[in-house]
Amino acid sequence: MTDPAPMAAPAPVGPATAAPGAALRAAAGRETLGIVGAPFALAARLVEGAGFDAVYLSGAAFSAGTLSVPDIGLFTRDQLVEQTRILARAVTIPVVVDADTGFGGPREIEETVRLLEAAGAAAIQLEDQPGDSAAGGKRCGHLGGKQVIQPAAMAERIAAACAGRRDPATVIIGRSDARGVNGFDDLLARLERYTAAGADWLFPEALHSRDEFGQVGRAFAGGPLLLANMTEFGRSPLVSIPDLAELGFGAVLYPVTLLRLAMKAMEAGLAVLADEGTQESLLDLMQSREELYEMLGYDPADPDRHRAGPAAARQEL
Repeated sequence: MTDPAPMAAPAPVGPATAAPGAALRAAAGRETLGIVGAPFALAARLVEGAGFDAVYLSGAAFSAGTLSVPDIGLFTRDQLVEQTRILARAVTIPVVVDADTGFGGPREIEETVRLLEAAGAAAIQLEDQPGDSAAGGKRCGHLGGKQVIQPAAMAERIAAACAGRRDPATVIIGRSDARGVNGFDDLLARLERYTAAGADWLFPEALHSRDEFGQVGRAFAGGPLLLANMTEFGRSPLVSIPDLAELGFGAVLYPVTLLRLAMKAMEAGLAVLADEGTQESLLDLMQSREELYEMLGYDPADPDRHRAGPAAARQEL
């Protein structure tokens, strides 16, 4: 994680980061990355301001936080592309996007990658769960009852994603949910297959122990970057970034952490408001109007300047 710094201004139109895939790869070459899920654009600016290396557009956080539906593949590709565009315009650090199963077959996956890349995605993640309800559908990686497709079919997804990208630096992430379905050995075999298909990063989902993280790290030492998921209340133990780095992982996801924190804080605030009939005792826990305006790059004394271009307004503050 980089040192906290003043947040740079986003581009008023289009993705905020030139060549975001190259920027993500360069960051990964320097240190093990902390990649934090942002449930909305203002949270993404908090992530950047705190010094983290990248923002994650989590399918689980997007489903729950924006659409109030479970993470079972209910959002559309158009909705995901638009949310990618929103986050990419809000920050200058790279955006990693969870594209679930890719929204169709190889041709559709190629188009998904092109659309997400054009919206500002630095990395695009695909998983090996079924993509349609007739085949069992997709589920959160830390729930039971999942299914996985054949390794050859997932390798085809990855190859299509690689073929679809316009920028060769855009990172294609191959995620496998096989640990909770067929066991650890099948997971390792699948990750090997996905590497051969062209995956730049590997994402072994829902590992059961620190020892399993270490086994994956040893098995793929010197190979594609390994991505660890440190989601809360799941199957995996919570391991620190330094420890995961020692185990061979190059990036760490915190997909729903901010959403969970925000929802619990709002729940507590609502209880106080309902009990006391006023929010006065909560003021010290709130972001102030001035702090919000600073994050937005907004000067109320000169609103026209902000309308002319948020990037210029924030650079001048």
